[in-house]
Amino acid sequence: MRAGAPGGVSDSDTIMAADPLIPAIADNGSLFAIGKLQAHRTGQKHLAISAFVFNGDRLLLQRRARGKYHSPGQWANSCCTHPHWGEAVEAAAHRRLGEELGISVPLTHRAIVEYRAQVGPGLIEHEIVHVFEGRLAKATLPHDFDRSEVAELRWASIGELATDIETAPHRYTPWLRIYLKRWSELALRLAA
Repeated sequence: MRAGAPGGVSDSDTIMAADPLIPAIADNGSLFAIGKLQAHRTGQKHLAISAFVFNGDRLLLQRRARGKYHSPGQWANSCCTHPHWGEAVEAAAHRRLGEELGISVPLTHRAIVEYRAQVGPGLIEHEIVHVFEGRLAKATLPHDFDRSEVAELRWASIGELATDIETAPHRYTPWLRIYLKRWSELALRLAA
């Protein structure tokens, strides 16, 4: 506990109080608000988005910043997030592409997939993911990305990505490894 914290509030309680609310999914399918960190600590099923931005046959990948509380320094698809409580999934996808990568592209909703994976010590993602696809006309990497969220960006073909994941899986987030194994379920225009 923090010294002098009123009422014996611990540091983790403070983190939870500042934790943004996201939509979780109850056993009966109804939505309820839950703190993002709480959802990850308990493995509660929740809504998420994953955006895949392509230039031709190459996918824009981001390496997560070292300061992220889970999966730091690992490569992921273009953008992943959770909608805020009350926010539409497509709005969340557009919002985070702008906030994280500094880009705005038209998005097409392609699929809804579910996965569950451990993403760090005591942290579980159990997500119902809305998958979006976007296209960038130029192969230039975005330069106005948020460095507190993203360490670096690169383009890779799906073949190159599959080979690298096979040889160095620890370099990639659990969800990207899952997505690659279940590529056909994502219904993206580019097949692996």
